[in-house]
Amino acid sequence: MKGDKYQRSVGLQCPTCGCTDYEYEQGVDETIELAKCASCGRELTKDELIHENSENIEEHVSEIGKQVTEDLAKELKASLKKAFRGSKNIRIK
Repeated sequence: MKGDKYQRSVGLQCPTCGCTDYEYEQGVDETIELAKCASCGRELTKDELIHENSENIEEHVSEIGKQVTEDLAKELKASLKKAFRGSKNIRIK
């Protein structure tokens, strides 16, 4: 199973206007201290921005979880079929 298949980029939206473009002010250790919406000018910290978009983030996590579960089931079924290919008594459907 390849992990690259499950990587996604989630666009964080401004809670005021819905814009996804931000200007960032970096702190001392190059982490994002403040994000300023390019459209309406609202300023949010990184934690506030993530909290405001938590529902969208959770939806993406749920979709990825379902996809991983389906792919694991397919891989398990394929490996069981391969393992018991020559057996006359065991059949995998």
